[in-house]
Amino acid sequence: MPIRQLPGHLINQIAAGEVVERPASVVKELVENSLDAGAHAISIDIIAGGQKLIRIRDDGAGIPRDEIPLALSRHATSKIVSLEDLEAVVSLGFRGEALPSIASVARMSLVSRHGTSAWQVEADNGQISELVPAAHPIGTTVEVHDLFYNTPARKKFLRTERTEFNHVDKWIRRLALARPDVAFSLSHNRRVSLNLKAANNADERLERVRKICGDTFATQAMLISREAESMALSGWIGLPTFNRSQADMQYWFVNGRSISDKTLSHAVRHAYRDVLFHGRFPAYVLHLSMDPAQVDANAHPAKHEVRFRDGRSVHGFVSQAVENALRDTRPGGHDVSPVPSSAFLGAGIRQSAMALPASAASPSLSASAVAEAAAGYEMLTGTSSAVPASDTIPPLGFAIAQLAGVYILAENVNGLVVVDMHAAHERIVYEKLKAAFDTSDITRQPLLVPTSLAVSESEAAIAEEAAESFVRLGLSVDRSGPSTLLIREVPALLKQGDAEALVRDILADLQDSGASNRVEDSCHEILATMACHHSIRANRPMTIPEMNALLREMETTERADQCNHGRPTWTNLSLAELDRLFLRGQ
Repeated sequence: MPIRQLPGHLINQIAAGEVVERPASVVKELVENSLDAGAHAISIDIIAGGQKLIRIRDDGAGIPRDEIPLALSRHATSKIVSLEDLEAVVSLGFRGEALPSIASVARMSLVSRHGTSAWQVEADNGQISELVPAAHPIGTTVEVHDLFYNTPARKKFLRTERTEFNHVDKWIRRLALARPDVAFSLSHNRRVSLNLKAANNADERLERVRKICGDTFATQAMLISREAESMALSGWIGLPTFNRSQADMQYWFVNGRSISDKTLSHAVRHAYRDVLFHGRFPAYVLHLSMDPAQVDANAHPAKHEVRFRDGRSVHGFVSQAVENALRDTRPGGHDVSPVPSSAFLGAGIRQSAMALPASAASPSLSASAVAEAAAGYEMLTGTSSAVPASDTIPPLGFAIAQLAGVYILAENVNGLVVVDMHAAHERIVYEKLKAAFDTSDITRQPLLVPTSLAVSESEAAIAEEAAESFVRLGLSVDRSGPSTLLIREVPALLKQGDAEALVRDILADLQDSGASNRVEDSCHEILATMACHHSIRANRPMTIPEMNALLREMETTERADQCNHGRPTWTNLSLAELDRLFLRGQ
């Protein structure tokens, strides 16, 4: 068959294959155009899952009369003038193919007012009508009828109404998280399913997160905000105790665009590496702002993915920011101020005589009580440390008793505290071992017989260039041929490990992102095992001072809300919860 020029309508339908996958992708393109037009409120009406009707209304700037026909023409846009604009694009819906591609597979109506007059145009199967005057407030309304009516082969791949609407709902929720300053409403078959007011302050933004991600996430999320020289990260991360069985509540926004990115996902997963239970996933809503010239928004036809010019720096910045925030996951670490002991006693809560000496029955602790607590701390840890002041109630309160040789029972201002003493002590020991390891040079162990490793020439070149990086990781790796490496030294902690597999993994990381945490992670795994074996075991009797000392240590230890394996170390039953258990007041 000879080569021939394709007709225009067929070119548009082929282009639609990139832009219009299903009704949700139409909604995404049109809503992003509304956001780029400066809309403050956007309403989305869906009929039959979007197959019969998609209507998007906005109060944005509108389209001038002379530009409306261009908006429905291919390769026409108001956002790209030069190659430099394309490389540093900050808008969302800049694709020139979006509107004409949608119009090529559906019947479209567009009404827009810019200034004092409004104009309407119809498009059907790529044919555009003449402009006619219309009545419309400032902004734009786009209606898309009978999607894929002229391409039945694609229409039969659509799912049920409910499934297609769920995809629409998913994208609107993502866009609503990306732009909390814009009001959104969404209806399906004339029933409102989402109605979000514009959020103009931190409390209102958290309320939007609550409506989209649920009450539990909103009450167990930490606000995070960190800036570097060229990047800024903000949003909410779930506490390690709030986790998911799958990665279904992970929202990333880069320069306002909702995306999915392996570098960013891995950075957060690495930050949660020793605070999550095995097989669980963190939840978060995170916004990353950076120089648009440092991120390629055109890496995916539908803009679902991006590509960073310096993925290593981005990974390091995000991982460190999240990890620093997680360090404060400890009792009293989340904006919880010490409670005056007068309030504790005045609330009618009586401290057990077992918890404190008789002299401590008054609102202030006596010198002997302080000395006893300090002695218990030294007995437990082998070191001396200050204890809380003669006039506040610490977050975990004071010990009452030991239960079944496993749990510490304590009383704080809220009610009953239950602590898993082994899990809590395991975290304390682990953090001390990590601190000692991270502040000292890695001890290297020479191999009696160097291990020869066959690699590709490109991997050998990477190893040669990264020789200093290997030294910092406690490894001595030399290139002995075009595709051969010799491993001469390994970290002493890993001397029983598989050196060959470790070096191969590091080379893979260096090739992929220019950095590797393999040695650190492997060493930390060994430290975690050491911490487990050197922690208080079950059925080990503890005195009240020892228990109080452990509680105080938890309050000053990073990530003490969970053990090294991600299990919670303590829980709190409030007086109200206890009252409900015993039907008090009913």
